[in-house]
Amino acid sequence: MSNHDGSIIAARTDETQEAPAAVIVLAAGAGTRMKSRTPKILHPIGGLSMIGHALGAARGVQPRELAVVVRHERDRVAEHVTQLDTTAVLVDQDDVPGTGRAVQVALEALDARSGQLTGTVVVTYGDVPLLTPETLRELVAVHQGDGNAVTVLTALLEDPTGYGRIQRHDDGTVVAIVEHKDASPEQRAIREVNSGIYAFDAAVLRDALTRVDTANAQGEMYLTDVLAIARTAGGRVAAVVLADRWQVEGANDRVQLAALGAELNRRIVERWMLAGVSVVDPASTWIDTTVVLDEDVTLLPGTALHGRTVVARDAVVGPDTSLTDVVIGEGAHVVRTHGSGARIGAGASVGPFTYLRPGTVLGEEGKIGAFYETKNVTIGRGSKLSHLGYAGDAEIGEYTNIGCGNITANYDGVNKHRTVIGSHVRTSSNTVFVAPVSVGDGAYTGAGAVVRKDVPAGALALSVAPQRNIADWVAGKRPGTAAATAAADAGTDTGTTQTPTGTTSSTTTEESTNA
Repeated sequence: MSNHDGSIIAARTDETQEAPAAVIVLAAGAGTRMKSRTPKILHPIGGLSMIGHALGAARGVQPRELAVVVRHERDRVAEHVTQLDTTAVLVDQDDVPGTGRAVQVALEALDARSGQLTGTVVVTYGDVPLLTPETLRELVAVHQGDGNAVTVLTALLEDPTGYGRIQRHDDGTVVAIVEHKDASPEQRAIREVNSGIYAFDAAVLRDALTRVDTANAQGEMYLTDVLAIARTAGGRVAAVVLADRWQVEGANDRVQLAALGAELNRRIVERWMLAGVSVVDPASTWIDTTVVLDEDVTLLPGTALHGRTVVARDAVVGPDTSLTDVVIGEGAHVVRTHGSGARIGAGASVGPFTYLRPGTVLGEEGKIGAFYETKNVTIGRGSKLSHLGYAGDAEIGEYTNIGCGNITANYDGVNKHRTVIGSHVRTSSNTVFVAPVSVGDGAYTGAGAVVRKDVPAGALALSVAPQRNIADWVAGKRPGTAAATAAADAGTDTGTTQTPTGTTSSTTTEESTNA
C-alpha cells in the first residue's frame, strides 16, 4: 500500500488487481555515450542483454500486450527482441523526438491491433536491468488501488544530477516533473527524482499525449508533461518511492554498466548463498542470472558460471574456473577449467588446466585430467584421460585408461573423422589414433604407437621401428659444445646398435600404460 506521501510501506495483495492492458518498453535511444558499435540495450549484464532483463520484468506483470519502441540500429534490436519474446509488438519511433512521442506511437500501434486499450498502461525502459517484476506489480497495485490517473516510480538520490525532479503538493500528490536542464536552482535541489517508469490510465494517457508539445530546452515531446496535463484535468497523480535505487538506475556508459553488473552479481551470489550454496569468495565469483545451483554446491575463488550452467548437489567448482552452458553432476569436482557446452557426470573429476569444448560428455566417476582438451567426445563411466592429450570426435567406453600424451588425429585436412575406443582398454603414452579407427574392448597399445588400422578386442597394437645409435655423432657434428665436452668426459663409445626386429622393450608392455 502507499501512505500519504506515496512511499511503499507493504506489498499490496489485492486479488482483484487487473493485469495491465500493456507494458511499453522504450528502446529507441542511440546510447552514444557507450561508445560502441553495439546498441546500448544489447550490451550484456548477468548473462542477458539489458533489454532482455527489461523484457523479463515487463512480462512479470502479465500484460495483455507488450510493445517495444525501436529506432537506433532498428534491425539488430528488433531481431534480438524477437528472439527473446516472439509475441512482443515492435513499434518504430518516427522523426519526432522524445519519450512522449515514443509512447504515443506505441499506443497508436496497440490501439490499431485490437481496438482502443482500456485499463493500465505501464511504461518502462530497455536500460534498467535491475528492475524487478515485483516492483512493477507493486506500482500497478498502488496505481489501481488508489484510483490514480498517473503513478510514477521515484527514488531519492544523494546526487540527482541529470534526473527530472519530482514536484509535490502539500498533500503528497505530484504536481509536475521538471527535467534537469529546465529546472531552476531551487528545483535542482530536490533529491526525489523521476525514474521514467510509470503506470497510466490508458484513456488519460491517450488524451494527454495529444496536448504535449516540444516547447522545451531539448525540443522534445516529454512524457513527463503528461503528469501536469492529467492533474490539470482533475486526475490524481501520485508517486511510489522505491527504496532500492539500483532498480531504476540506467546505464548510459560502460562505467555505469560495470557498476550495475557488479551490483547485480552481488545480489545473485547472495541469493544463492542464502539458498545453501557455499561461495568462498563472493567478490571473485560471478554467476549469471540463468545459472541453476543445488544446495551444498561449493564455489571456490575465481569461478565464473555463465549461460545455462547447472551444478548438482555436493559438486565443487574452482578455483579459477569459467564454465558456459555446462551441466555438472552430483559430487563432481571441476578445477581450473575452461569449458562450454559440456556434461560432467556424477562423481567425475576435471582439471586442472583443462579445456572442455562443446559436445564433451564425461561419464560418472570419469576423469579428464591436467592439460587436456576435449571436443565432441563421449567418455564412458569410470574412464580416465589423465593428462597432456587431445580427444576430439571420439567415443570411449567404460573403465578405459587413456595414457599420457594420447591424441585422436580426427582431421585429414578436409573432413573430420571419428575414433571409437572400447571398454577396459589400456593405451600407452604418446599413442596417436589416426581416425577413422576403432579399438576393441580390452585392447592395449604400446608406447608411441600410431594406430592407423582397427585393433581387435584383446589385441596389442604396436608401431615398432629399429633403433639406431650412431657413435660419436655429437663430436663430429657439434664439436666444441657442452654436449661434446660432456660426452668426451664420459669416455664411453656406445657403438652403433639396433634393436633386433621382432623384439619388444618394456615400453611396449602392459606396464608402460599410463594410469
